[in-house]
Amino acid sequence: MSQKLQEKVAVVTGGGSGIGRAISERFAAEGALVCVLDFDEKLGAETLALIEESGGQASFYQCDVGDQARVAEVFELIKKDHAPLDVLVNNAGVAAIGNVDLCTTDDFERIFRVNVKGIFHCLKEAVAQMKDRGGAIINMASVASHIGIPDRFAYSMSKGAVLTMSRSIATDYVGEGIRSNTISPGRVHTPFVDGFLAQNYPGKEAEMFEKLSATQPIGRMAKPEEIAGLALYLASEEASFITGSDFPIDGGFIKVKN
Repeated sequence: MSQKLQEKVAVVTGGGSGIGRAISERFAAEGALVCVLDFDEKLGAETLALIEESGGQASFYQCDVGDQARVAEVFELIKKDHAPLDVLVNNAGVAAIGNVDLCTTDDFERIFRVNVKGIFHCLKEAVAQMKDRGGAIINMASVASHIGIPDRFAYSMSKGAVLTMSRSIATDYVGEGIRSNTISPGRVHTPFVDGFLAQNYPGKEAEMFEKLSATQPIGRMAKPEEIAGLALYLASEEASFITGSDFPIDGGFIKVKN
């Protein structure tokens, strides 16, 4: 690898699986010391082991990003254990299905707690450490930040908030050398997708997988490693002139299909 993140301290939330794991592995391969945050200790430990087996450097911190006190504690531990962070990837998130008629208050509050407040908590701690030093922040938005996705009312709400929070950070802290950008993936083939299909479409997983894949004009879902490649670019000095921007990586879903 080209060591684009040599000696950088990078935090990846939701780093235990899927996109977060792919980003964590790629960042470590590029020389970063990766601090993997995840609610699930088992998955976080697996990501840590994969990085270390490949010769990379990483630490794991069990963290519920919706818990402000725990987030503050973890970010302080990272600073104490290593150094102030240079890169934050706000990737942790949860999903819910349903339009406004079907969305319950519990569903809405669960999505808001993780996808909105969780990002707020991490942004607050990261900016405090990056002031006067600079840094790169990457927030995981979605195609749902831009267009209406059927039966994704609460999820779309949360991803719209991610997009605008990220732009606010870019505006308020450009003078501090802090860059803030978003990535808006389309459908990505992760263990979450497989679990979702098994739970909601038992016996029809293959059929539904093909149907969901076909919604991208390119004709397939993205691979987590493809999202990780874009995240690496935005975290690196190659993107030093980019802030306040959003990067769809969606197989043409927004611009070609719509």
